[in-house]
Amino acid sequence: MGIMRPKLTGRMRYPARATMHLVQLLLPVVRKQKEYEDVMHELTARFGGVTAYSRAPAAGLWKNAADATESDDIIVVEVMVKDLDRAWWAQYRSELEQRLRQKEIVVRAQPMEPL
Repeated sequence: MGIMRPKLTGRMRYPARATMHLVQLLLPVVRKQKEYEDVMHELTARFGGVTAYSRAPAAGLWKNAADATESDDIIVVEVMVKDLDRAWWAQYRSELEQRLRQKEIVVRAQPMEPL
């Protein structure tokens, strides 16, 4: 008897023990839906897929230069990538900061292993 292998049913398949990165963009809630649609289409075109957690925006708090607390609502957008192109992400972050009129947008990456 040989090893039984499961049939694939159209799900994305990853090489065993492949190290990938989960890139997260913390985007401010903006009034123009088109801004998010553009980001979703751009990331899908480049990386083949994207996930946005937009049903219940997360609340962010931080201290500004005057030590006052500020807040805003954010949407988390995630992309899984095999190769982390730091220069591309830095340029894309800068472009998003201009388009969304933000001083800073957080883009972070963490290693991940698909199971």
